[in-house]
Amino acid sequence: MTDRPVLQMAAPRRGKPPQHFADLNHDERAALMREHGLPSFRAKQLANHYYAHLTVDPDDMTDLPGDAKGPLTEAVFPPLMKKVTQAEADGGATLKTLWALHDNVKVESVLMKYPERATLCVTSQAGCGMACPFCATGQMGLTRNLSAAEIIEQVRLAARAARDGDLGGDPVRLSNVVFMGMGEPLANYKAVIATVRALVAPAPEGFGLSTRHVTVSTVGLVPAIDKAAKEGIPVTLALSLHAPDDEAPQ
Repeated sequence: MTDRPVLQMAAPRRGKPPQHFADLNHDERAALMREHGLPSFRAKQLANHYYAHLTVDPDDMTDLPGDAKGPLTEAVFPPLMKKVTQAEADGGATLKTLWALHDNVKVESVLMKYPERATLCVTSQAGCGMACPFCATGQMGLTRNLSAAEIIEQVRLAARAARDGDLGGDPVRLSNVVFMGMGEPLANYKAVIATVRALVAPAPEGFGLSTRHVTVSTVGLVPAIDKAAKEGIPVTLALSLHAPDDEAPQ
């Protein structure tokens, strides 16, 4: 009899990614500005650049003090991921990107262009602990959870690529995000909910997506589903059922 992968509900402990602007709430961002000797309203300006203009380049931030914006952006927008490889399909309308995170852990995201819109399939965990036998990611085991900023940064980079015409043809707006990449989103509950809030919050506090255009897929973590239902964010829930009961196959 072959050994089956073991279900992992908790992520192994690893080094945390650097703290990023997207990890912080409104009050924490204001406090961070004061730590840098700047007025609190600078946090709103940074949020506008990040979520609305999709940039972390200080040269794009002409409304920030010239002597402060370089050190400030370096401190609040540390690099979280770099592109390793990218594969194209559908004549360039679909881009599958392999990213290396700060600890060299690899994750994937997939950006797909449709008429007048684009959809991003986003990853919330490196690997997966659910051990679904038909899923290649499930056979990897769970390496670690992604931070909220690591998930949000996938969205920013995809929205920028779509806007800049990287999907071929005319530029298009990223309008849909689906949590159907690597991992079980509801097993990384806190970071995923923080990401969802950033997705649907109006600019400059978020990307301003419609809640109807955000889908969270789950294999059925019932306590987390119940908890998410009380968050007051009416996103779409995609439930993946693989058997009529909980009995493991013999």
